[in-house]
Amino acid sequence: MMYELFIGRRHLMTAKRNVFVSLITLLSVVGVIIGVMALIIVIAVMSGFEADIKARILGIESHVVLSRHGGELHDYERVVQEVSRHPEVETQLPFIMTQVMFRSSYGVSGGLLKGVEPDKAAHVMTIFKNMEPLAEKLRQRTKDQAPGIVLGKELAQRLGVTEGDTVYLVLSMGALSPVGHMPAVKRFAVTGIFEAGMHEYDSAFSYIHLAEAQHILHMDNSVGGIEIRVKDIYRADTVGEQLVARLGYPYYARDWMSMNRNLFSALKLEKTVMFIILTLIILVAAFNIASSLIMIVMNKKREIGILKAMGATRKSIKRIFVIEGMIIGGAGTLLGLFFGVLACLLLQRYQFIDLPDDVYYITTLPVQLELTDGLIIALAALAICYLATLYPANQASKVDPVEAIRYG
Repeated sequence: MMYELFIGRRHLMTAKRNVFVSLITLLSVVGVIIGVMALIIVIAVMSGFEADIKARILGIESHVVLSRHGGELHDYERVVQEVSRHPEVETQLPFIMTQVMFRSSYGVSGGLLKGVEPDKAAHVMTIFKNMEPLAEKLRQRTKDQAPGIVLGKELAQRLGVTEGDTVYLVLSMGALSPVGHMPAVKRFAVTGIFEAGMHEYDSAFSYIHLAEAQHILHMDNSVGGIEIRVKDIYRADTVGEQLVARLGYPYYARDWMSMNRNLFSALKLEKTVMFIILTLIILVAAFNIASSLIMIVMNKKREIGILKAMGATRKSIKRIFVIEGMIIGGAGTLLGLFFGVLACLLLQRYQFIDLPDDVYYITTLPVQLELTDGLIIALAALAICYLATLYPANQASKVDPVEAIRYG
């Protein structure tokens, strides 16, 4: 054992006899524990929220959307074949999307109409894996041959319809009449209702068969774009660039990160700000560490003088007090990590904190522990504690051995 470590431990043990110094040391450890524990819990909850939002977005959206400058994809079968050849592409989904007005016997609402190939939709939009086969719902027709439509839960509530009811789609494209341009009206039967868990989707989206969308929008054998699902979601931007390079102009691609950049940037900024704010708790504890070390230096001046007289260097004296501070900070950091991880595991297992479902889209706190977050928090806490030891250690190293022994 290094003698600096041995002496540092002895100082902390003898400091217990001094009630004031002992109290400050205890407050320092408790402060670091609370700070690290709070950081672990808050960052884990925010990571959980981010992961949950990401899962919900990718449950209803694809990883890459391939489109064409100028509008429709007329030769989309060839494009689908080219996309399928890419080794990182899992599946693709041609689609048509447009804004429409929904009308029922109980209300009117605007929304987005999306035409998809039902056999492929569940492979790209994973939210439909938890409901009855989407293909069957979109192929269903009523006795009077009205085609099927699947509505978002909140959109259906706004229209006051359930499965089996009728809704009318009001399209901007219509026909000229003696009184001017008249919008087209198409009748559909509600054959399914889905819930994505996010207001933006549940209140606006609806799905019909791709062939039906091509018919009512007069797009013949064209589509609006192709949604693509890739093997690695974090390589979606690279895959999109490679596909555009293969197909050339006028095709372009957008990945899920760029389409939701504002949302994820806001979450990342909020996470960073919370980390900085909660680090202030550890900073306050670090001042307590500095205070306790200053008190120990004042009480141990005679011992410091004796050590210097015996040949201890200024560097060794400084190291003794740095070690003392790091023992305090290290103990607080380890205990804070332990209690923080324990609290997160309890939240994951028992979910005893309920959230109001009329305010949040989830009912319990999502918690996701990440090793990198824990390492960053631990290193940040130790770094702050280390900085707090430098001033007291430097002052201890400047003690004059002659005066310390004479007046100590």
